[in-house]
Amino acid sequence: MNDIFCDALIIGGGLSGISTALALDAAGLSVSVIDRAPVEMHVATGHDGRTTAISQSSKRMLVRLGVWDALPEAPCAIEDIRVREGGSPLFLQFDHADAGPDPMGFILDNSVLKAGLYRTAATRPGITIVSPASVERLERNGEAATAVLADGRRITAKLAVAADGRASPTRRAAGLRTTELSYGQTAITCTVAHELPHDHMAFEHFRPAGPFAMLPLNDAADGTHQSCLVWSERTDAANALMQLPDGAFDLEMQTAFGDTLGRLHVTGKRWAYPLGLIHAERYIDQRLVLVGDAAHGIHPISGQGFNLGLRDIAALADTIEDARRIGLDFGSAPVLQKYQRWRRFDVMTMIAATDGLNRLFSNDSAAIRLVRDAGLGLVQRMGPLKRVFMRSAMGTIGTLPRLMQDPN
Repeated sequence: MNDIFCDALIIGGGLSGISTALALDAAGLSVSVIDRAPVEMHVATGHDGRTTAISQSSKRMLVRLGVWDALPEAPCAIEDIRVREGGSPLFLQFDHADAGPDPMGFILDNSVLKAGLYRTAATRPGITIVSPASVERLERNGEAATAVLADGRRITAKLAVAADGRASPTRRAAGLRTTELSYGQTAITCTVAHELPHDHMAFEHFRPAGPFAMLPLNDAADGTHQSCLVWSERTDAANALMQLPDGAFDLEMQTAFGDTLGRLHVTGKRWAYPLGLIHAERYIDQRLVLVGDAAHGIHPISGQGFNLGLRDIAALADTIEDARRIGLDFGSAPVLQKYQRWRRFDVMTMIAATDGLNRLFSNDSAAIRLVRDAGLGLVQRMGPLKRVFMRSAMGTIGTLPRLMQDPN
């Protein structure tokens, strides 16, 4: 039974885990990824209705890492976003042309993104995928971290990265505390076929029970127009909706969204996810760093969860690369503290924004509704303010890690 020695070991082989492997490989590290599921499960491209939003800066990162060209299907561009409050006639429209030639972002099926990540990782000799495998314990000292697997194998590295999701067993075992909050909402997501083309527009309707989003997807092979539904409802109502047969669910969905895209009907499976906030009090410990959902989970109201995690990963790659350039131990506490300082402000800002938006719009107060309508109208008329919001959604403002910077 051969032990493995590498520069970094990553626990979790999902979207964040493989993205981290590719970023650290690009920074010159040898990497081992430990995941419970066999690789074959990750490279399959069967669509299941779950999608990921990719911002413009995240696309730059995926292009640099070679993932974009390895995707088995092209993502669908989001060129415009229309925001409306419930049944109000007022709306706020973001036109990508106001901020430049690039789309606001992209939507792609989770299975397509994961397949692209794994296909790219397979071409990198510095990345070793250890799966199916589970970590029995993680031993850490001042010099190294060693993952002891259930089958007795040992993987030793200078740094361990926890990319094992919101419930992160690695984070819990390290004693890293979290702040957690339930929103009392559940998100229903699925693929929706519709009569009229979406013209690459995303729709976000703010309703008292939670946001209702229709995000553009590429047309199906037979030409059927498609979008991805992300419908946030109070949990009891969401549970009732999930119990409905497809026809009855279609009627409820049509009533909630309206006829902008013509007749709607669900294709495939519906998924439901409880919504909540989780934030680790620290992102680092001895020879350990948290990225993505292991460090923070936010409300999907802005579709920024995965993009926030990619900024973690790109910042970690920069921090490690800079440390190695001047001969520092990249797994040491001073280096990891630099990563934590860099990421904390961005994460806290996004938590405040998504939590605030959800609280502002997920209520039925007449007084607050008047303020919201006035605010939407004001932003619609103020071009410079709209452009700030658009660049924020595109992930192109602030100090960006090198993987996410504009190459021009």
